[in-house]
Amino acid sequence: MTSVNQAKAPPKPRPEDVSSPDTIVKALYECISGPAGGRNWNRLRSLYLKGARLVPTGERLHKDSKLQVMTVDEWIDDVQDYFAENDFYETEVMRHMDRFGDIIQAFSTYEARNHPDSAAIARGINSIQLLQHEGRWWIVTVLWGNESRDNPIPEEFLPYLW
Repeated sequence: MTSVNQAKAPPKPRPEDVSSPDTIVKALYECISGPAGGRNWNRLRSLYLKGARLVPTGERLHKDSKLQVMTVDEWIDDVQDYFAENDFYETEVMRHMDRFGDIIQAFSTYEARNHPDSAAIARGINSIQLLQHEGRWWIVTVLWGNESRDNPIPEEFLPYLW
């Protein structure tokens, strides 16, 4: 395992992506969404603090798996073939944030689609930990799970009149 101090420094971000909690969450969703083909992986990498982790906790759209703990580059390796062959759009439909000083815990309810105008193929919650450090916002961890019959999204994390 790579320590935070040993991990490769992320690429320089676009200032508009990291200026606030809202802009970094928006940039996160933009980076993972789009038509089949490549994604701007360096833009995605620029959002994350060195040593950041991505942690899917259950069933995923592109493969059968359970809990995984991945670096940003391990997650990119995990999903890049799926994104190369499939349209994928994930949008935030609601967010609840709690802040203490320079840290934020955001519960971001999402919907995934094959096309921006198609029906949702999945819903879930991204638990995003953010840090304000060195004049910008960073993503420290994204921990998520897709909704299922056994694990429905609680009403308080769904938009009114869902």
